[in-house]
Amino acid sequence: MSVEAAPVRILMSAHAAARLGAEVAAAMGSLPHTLVAPQDDDAIRADVAFVSRDVTGLSTKHDIQPTTQAFYDVLRAASGLRWVQIHSAGADRPMYQELRQRGVLVTTASGASAPVVAQTAVLGLLALARHWPLLIAAQREHRWSALVASGLPRDLQGQTAVLVGWGPVGQEIARLLLALGLKVVVVRRQAAAGAQGVGFVTSAELHKVLPGADWLLLACPLSPQTRGLIGAAELALLQRHAGLINISRGEVIDEAALIRALAAKEFGGAYLDVHAQEPLPPESPLWDLPNVIVTPHSAGFSDGNERRVAAIFLDNLERWARGEPLLNAVAP
Repeated sequence: MSVEAAPVRILMSAHAAARLGAEVAAAMGSLPHTLVAPQDDDAIRADVAFVSRDVTGLSTKHDIQPTTQAFYDVLRAASGLRWVQIHSAGADRPMYQELRQRGVLVTTASGASAPVVAQTAVLGLLALARHWPLLIAAQREHRWSALVASGLPRDLQGQTAVLVGWGPVGQEIARLLLALGLKVVVVRRQAAAGAQGVGFVTSAELHKVLPGADWLLLACPLSPQTRGLIGAAELALLQRHAGLINISRGEVIDEAALIRALAAKEFGGAYLDVHAQEPLPPESPLWDLPNVIVTPHSAGFSDGNERRVAAIFLDNLERWARGEPLLNAVAP
């Protein structure tokens, strides 16, 4: 007599289950499955988990809200967990690192928010290039302050952007910068042949290209190799007018060195969407520096992102059900 296989238990939020239940069933095909929520008694028997954006909500990796913690507690208790799909492109949250150390397969949603993040990075670059911090400050003071008096912005065409990282976000940033007439130098782990308007150098050559950068854009994942990549020595190589854009992770920069350099106006200014501590502490000097634009790690937020993340999860779920390799798997 044959024994019926136990259904695959898929852990997800009630919100995700309501939106994706029918599509999950289609992806699983004939494979028996059941959806479980964190509060269910059998949630700790989950085989698969989907960490959607509503699970993390307003939590950061430094400040975890109660609803996020409850989901994390189930992930920790689920000893049979085999695979977790996350909504973000980066997998550097301590929870995800802990799962990987347990041998759980973690897959990211790399590429889902790439166009939006790239657009935000270029928005930050344009805002700094066009002196918008000065103009907004003048607006708040009801002061008519034409740029003729404060210094004319430099033409963007022909400027050089040094771009660290060549994933989906980096590639989209490069495309947009080329359309604006900039030259792009990409810093990546391995050498590659250049393309029209884009040159490639290795990470070991970063110091060689920084002195020629009008813009330094960070779009790399956080790793042992990129943690603290930009410190006092690297910032000192930038030209006085250069701008820095960080939409990767705050820990890629030595933030104390960055604050000192910005306060001393050793280079032009910075747009920072990510920070060493999140939320950025109220006492951080970055809030008030006139040459800095700060946003709350929201470069990838858009109303279409949830659907794109879900599509990646459902694609991977079909692959998982067929026993095929999954997309965006984080290396062990």
